[in-house]
Amino acid sequence: MNLLADIETGQQIDNYRIDAHVAESGMASIFRATDVTSGRQVAIKIPHAAMEADPVLFDRFKREEEIGTALDHPNVMRIFPNPGRSRVYMVMEWVPGRLLRNILSQEGKLPTDRAIRIAVEVLKALDYIHNKGVVHRDLKPENIMVDDQDNIKLIDFGIASKEGAKRLTYAGFSQALGTPDYISPEQVKGKRGDQRSDMYSMGIMLYEMLSGKTPFSGPSPLAIMNDRLLNHPMPPREAEPSISPELQEILYRALERDPRNRYPTAREFAHDLEHVSDVGVADREELRDWKKRSSGRARKLLFYVALAALPFLLFFAMMLLAHRR
Repeated sequence: MNLLADIETGQQIDNYRIDAHVAESGMASIFRATDVTSGRQVAIKIPHAAMEADPVLFDRFKREEEIGTALDHPNVMRIFPNPGRSRVYMVMEWVPGRLLRNILSQEGKLPTDRAIRIAVEVLKALDYIHNKGVVHRDLKPENIMVDDQDNIKLIDFGIASKEGAKRLTYAGFSQALGTPDYISPEQVKGKRGDQRSDMYSMGIMLYEMLSGKTPFSGPSPLAIMNDRLLNHPMPPREAEPSISPELQEILYRALERDPRNRYPTAREFAHDLEHVSDVGVADREELRDWKKRSSGRARKLLFYVALAALPFLLFFAMMLLAHRR
């Protein structure tokens, strides 16, 4: 099925002229567009027909829009209210720059000062959304846009949760999970997660920016998640010797398996990154025992993961049946 069959460059949807198709996901197409009434460039997110027809996915789309329109911060992509539209779509701020994923793919790793600068900017965005009762839950380089001055925009609230909401948005690996390389241990176990889950994912991203690799590995997404539940990460200074002991300690504080031991807020995380030399270095068992790899309890852990992934598997089966009809 051609998902773009009814959308053409130059076509006008309400007061938005479609200028270019810029991105595609399993759920929606993204276009650059111009508001002909103001001349402002925007991004238009149009859900695929299958998403509109699925009440669970459509609820996810509406919740993403609801969360986005309530946020207004220079480090967070804005979503504009759009009442009276003739079809279902979302109007978003047009964000110039490159995805952090593309930067890392091209450069491998970043200089320490640049990695810290970008991390602090992301933490400012997280501090803002957390104070608004929103947890992103899917932090990863694919969801960070970086401009030429290293200003960032946090994008894609597809599986974000809002304080007081009865249901979660749906996308990605499962209703409860984010992306395997960046997901927090509590999310692996199917828990909803809170702002400390975002601190964990931020720790993974900073580790990757500094070393060019993520701290946990495995031959499959399940193995990667299992590794982070059972084993200590490779010490950052083993992965990249230029990382200072103080910066390594910051990473360990972000990557604590138990969320009670992590940075409780983005502001505290950012403060330590802005004052690295003042951070005390703990004598950690993780530095001594990281080579001891365990696969024990794997059956129980895989049960947790399978239970959390069940909504995704059911959705995938429904999509296959729908395409065969």
